[in-house]
Amino acid sequence: MTAVISQKTEIDPERGSSGSVVRIMLDAAGVGGHLVRRLVDVAPDAAYAGTAGTGGELWFVISGTARLELSGRDERLEAGPEHGLRIPGGTDYRLSAAGPEPVQLDTVMLPGPFVNAGGSSSLAVKLADCPAEMTGDRRFRVLFGPGRGCSVATQFVGEIPPGRAPEHSPPYDEVVLVLAGQGVVHTGPDEHRLAAGTCVHLPPGQPHCLENTGTDPLIVLGVFHPGGSPAQKEKR
Repeated sequence: MTAVISQKTEIDPERGSSGSVVRIMLDAAGVGGHLVRRLVDVAPDAAYAGTAGTGGELWFVISGTARLELSGRDERLEAGPEHGLRIPGGTDYRLSAAGPEPVQLDTVMLPGPFVNAGGSSSLAVKLADCPAEMTGDRRFRVLFGPGRGCSVATQFVGEIPPGRAPEHSPPYDEVVLVLAGQGVVHTGPDEHRLAAGTCVHLPPGQPHCLENTGTDPLIVLGVFHPGGSPAQKEKR
């Protein structure tokens, strides 16, 4: 298996039954992986509704303020930009805009079966409330992971300063979405440009490194399975 690269502007959108616009950025099940990533745009007069995959899903609100209703729960959750959301497997959901601005949402479907969360049982986490951790000169914050509400996968946001990190080969299946900045992902002898809206699938054991070629931080949203710490890497 090799890395798979996609760009939001190159993916044909699909119209959902409740008016949302969905782009399937990655369906790794078709290329030997386990994760499915979607970018969802929800206008103020639309909604995103469905049933979570059997393994559960990890969501991230990129922009806008969302209102989320889940089956079996009386309360509604509200989540603004940079909120992570954990959707238990098999749960019916309906997400709509809580204000006049549209919502952009990243969703990653995890492989089943669903495993009850360990540690925290929270369904919503704000990025700013997550402690900052360092690996080399790169900072990251984990929203969900083992001991943080999701025992089987990890969702994190990383900040990469200008420059290139050493190549490494993590043992997990990973999808990375560029939120801001520009750079290059090196996968062995191959190079691929990175910009906001680029999605990268890195299968287990794929040698790679991310390089920030700009002057501002390269901000990435990552999900990997099985869960762990982004600081734990197998270096080559």
